Amino acid sequence: MPNAQCPSKMNYKQSKILLLFSVLTLFGCNFSQSVVAKPLQQQDLQTTPPVLSTQATLLTYKIETYNSKAMGASRTYGVSLPPGYGKNPKKSYPVIFLLHGGHGSPNDWFIQSKGQALNTIEQLYTTGKLPPSIIITPDGNDKRGSSPYWDSQYIDGPNGKVSTAVGNELVKVVQSRYRTRTNPDFWAIGGLSSGGWGAINVGLHNVDHFSILFSHSGYFHDKSGPANSPISYIKNVPTKAQKRLKIYLDSGTSDTEEINEAEQFTKVLNKLKIQNSFRQFPGSHTWQYWREHLADSLTFVGEQFRSSEIAHGDDNSSVNHQRHAQNN
Repeated sequence: MPNAQCPSKMNYKQSKILLLFSVLTLFGCNFSQSVVAKPLQQQDLQTTPPVLSTQATLLTYKIETYNSKAMGASRTYGVSLPPGYGKNPKKSYPVIFLLHGGHGSPNDWFIQSKGQALNTIEQLYTTGKLPPSIIITPDGNDKRGSSPYWDSQYIDGPNGKVSTAVGNELVKVVQSRYRTRTNPDFWAIGGLSSGGWGAINVGLHNVDHFSILFSHSGYFHDKSGPANSPISYIKNVPTKAQKRLKIYLDSGTSDTEEINEAEQFTKVLNKLKIQNSFRQFPGSHTWQYWREHLADSLTFVGEQFRSSEIAHGDDNSSVNHQRHAQNN
């Protein structure tokens, strides 16, 4: 190399300086590498305060079992308790039943591949659109079990008393196991597809337990006849109970049959002067649609709960708490 200086021709002082410079450079390179090689989380712990985990505040659910006399067998349901439930032993809560559709199970509304309901509910709690509530997902299957070849039958029929099991028996189980509000104005029942029809049908047959009904992509004529077709049966509901009902319906614009049935049902509701809301959104008969619009129905439910809170106050919650304690 033409410009390189031969070490043998350097004086002692130059060699010493060059050696010192080389050592410092080598040390500096090694030091830099050691810092970069440290795990990122170790550096963060040294330079920033620890981030507290929010895992404890996330909603969870579990599957519970009870003995059903109406169905003559053991039945299951899913339950998600509101934040702080265990820390507020004297507080009672509203209740929301979510019904699955055909070939479904109590897990459907909760799991990630389908309803993802807990994500939606957490957001509604955070924004104040839904008061903290006890969420229940009943088993809506009849004695035939679950099959892709038929819908769940939310009726008292030849395949089991599903309407009684869900709308009366399970209600009493929930009241005995959890701290619930006693007034039906703090109880809502809703669902999707055949569960949307089922929620309206079960609710109308159990107006002593539910005042708020909601349906996503449901239908309102059932092949079993007028006794289980809400568009017909609602006329048999006592006038006093009709005045307490609040009903929410929605369907995707691609579900033309469901939209037509909802429009007909809405006309009947309006004629009877029953409070109702019917909305159409872009979409079809899919879990994507139901995930996106669960927030709309539960916002409606939250509005009714708040109105009832103003009207009823504490709803004898201490009496309900005493009953719950006696049953446990």
